[in-house]
Amino acid sequence: MQKIERTQTGLRLEKRLLKVMKGLAEHLDMSTAELVEGVMLHALEGKTPFSEQTLIKAAMLKEVYDLTLTAEDAHKISEEGTDR
Repeated sequence: MQKIERTQTGLRLEKRLLKVMKGLAEHLDMSTAELVEGVMLHALEGKTPFSEQTLIKAAMLKEVYDLTLTAEDAHKISEEGTDR
């Protein structure tokens, strides 16, 4: 096992997306931070981070939390009260 050093960060995330992330992390028996680390490490290598079963669970969680955003929305969203 590789030793790492973690640092505290203050990420601001879309509310429903965070709920899905927390639910998925719970399902996978890991912390939300570990989920984000895993997704990013996979993405940086161009790999899919989730199995088909995990994607099915994610779709269920998206429905529960009414998350309608998609990857296509990633560069088209802005926070309420901002012009960006």
